[in-house]
Amino acid sequence: MADTLREVERKYEADTPAAAASLPDLSRVAGVAAVTGEGPHKLDAVYYDTADRRLAAAGITLRRRTGGSDEGWHLKLPVAPGVRDEIRAPLSPDVPRALAALVRARVRHVPLVPLVRIRSRRTISRLLDAQGTLLAEASADKVRADRLGDGGRSARWTEFEVELGGGTDPAFLDAVEKRLRKEGLHPSDAPSKLARALQETAGKKKAEEKKAAEKKTETDRGPATAGDHVLAYVRQQTDALLAYDTAVRRDAEDSVHQMRVATRRLRSVFRSYGDVLDRKVTDPLGAELKWLAEELGADRDREVVTARLKDSLAGLPGTLALGPVRARLRIYAAGRARGSRKRVLALLDGERYLALLDALDALLAGPPLRRAAALPAPEVLAGAVLHDYERLAGRVEKALETGPGTARDTALHEARKAAKRARYAAEAARPALGKPAKRFTSRMKDVQTLLGDHQDSVMTRSALRALAVRSHAAGESTFTLGLLYGREEQSAARYERELPEVWREASRKRYRADLRP
Repeated sequence: MADTLREVERKYEADTPAAAASLPDLSRVAGVAAVTGEGPHKLDAVYYDTADRRLAAAGITLRRRTGGSDEGWHLKLPVAPGVRDEIRAPLSPDVPRALAALVRARVRHVPLVPLVRIRSRRTISRLLDAQGTLLAEASADKVRADRLGDGGRSARWTEFEVELGGGTDPAFLDAVEKRLRKEGLHPSDAPSKLARALQETAGKKKAEEKKAAEKKTETDRGPATAGDHVLAYVRQQTDALLAYDTAVRRDAEDSVHQMRVATRRLRSVFRSYGDVLDRKVTDPLGAELKWLAEELGADRDREVVTARLKDSLAGLPGTLALGPVRARLRIYAAGRARGSRKRVLALLDGERYLALLDALDALLAGPPLRRAAALPAPEVLAGAVLHDYERLAGRVEKALETGPGTARDTALHEARKAAKRARYAAEAARPALGKPAKRFTSRMKDVQTLLGDHQDSVMTRSALRALAVRSHAAGESTFTLGLLYGREEQSAARYERELPEVWREASRKRYRADLRP
């Protein structure tokens, strides 16, 4: 079994050899009533990654460590600067299957191999408050890193860590840092031991080549082009897709929805910016992204409908909840949840999905740029956003002209999809167009949200009808299900009445005029 810990820590280095001798006295930090010492401990860790360091590039570390109280396998996933989720598994000769699954989207079919061995001699100080509660754990590590293969170079250094105790206000780390700075320590440039080990054991030639490449990237580029902006957005959403892959595998809240949103953003930007990226290349990718979104959608639809029905039931007086309607909903939700999760996990391990990820990497490595990609960004991006707006306007007009019923539901759903596309096109253009794109995005989101609420009502009514059919067949009362169905019809009618005003505000000319360069 894998266990998860939220790790909030900061790393420090010494300004002078004298400051590196030992961990400073932290007993005078505000809130600290006592400091207890422990150690030294000998820790021996081997870090695993692909040969091309895919995990390190994503800020992920995977290690097998012996020594200390937490020996075993540790997978660390970035959450925010200085914050990581550490997932632990017991010691075993090979990478545990549970941890390997969490990084499958990153490594795919490339083997995980040992890259670096890091041995540390650790001294620990525990900072306690007046009640004896752990505020933070500070440690001093004498480190030796050995590159495994690739020249076998070694490096040595001393580093200091302060890890927040559970339930401690993160502001406490600021108080500790203030004291450490006075004692000659400063925040480390390296985000992890592995990052520093890879850097310091890279060899002089590789380090110089990397530095030269970074300098060239910073100094030799002209103004950002339309292609630069579109590719930056594609890269951002591809990174989000990979991050949410791990979250879905961990069954994190709302992760399926967010992963689906990333696929839709990618597909949308390919379609909106066909003048920048050749659609002969991106259309096949878009088709695969559509497939992925649809496969993920069954799980998302189940989440939305279940939450909506639970809220509706909670708002009903007890006298109107006739029959085993809550039990029927629990059975419906649990059954769909089990089946959906199993299917989604099989999807993420499937060859078709992994091939899609490879194709996205290939596109970013060799983008199929068209002539407009080399042009200044504002004019090209604004034109694409306004084109998507005109498309949306036509669909909203059609929906407003369509009579009530299934045809209008379909027309409103098509308008919703067009609103998403216009919104995502504006999102991609925001770094180039600034506040006008931000305002336009907000207006498109208003339209999308209203139409999304309407579509949720359509799905919920469909689910209620299916539940009523099963309840009736079982001889149960369907009164409450019918009542909820009627309320959903009323909600849908209200959304339809609100649409003209929401659209009137979103379609003001000034929002479009501000976009023009």
